[in-house]
Amino acid sequence: MSRQCNRPGCGEPAVATFGYEYQAQTVWLADLSTEKHPATYDLCRVHGDGLRVPRGWQLRDVRHGVQAPLRVVVG
Repeated sequence: MSRQCNRPGCGEPAVATFGYEYQAQTVWLADLSTEKHPATYDLCRVHGDGLRVPRGWQLRDVRHGVQAPLRVVVG
């Protein structure tokens, strides 16, 4: 059985997994993990591509085939 996106109301298949390191103020987004873990969240392509982080946090997008630079939200 394939996993679904964790965003409420979305039933699309998950293609990416994200988690965060609170003290480092960093969110990482990677290809879908092989196993579900309670400290991570699965997202579909649309929600993975649109993931935003709080001001001052970094987003490290390490998905295979995605040419996304490190994004830091300031303010």
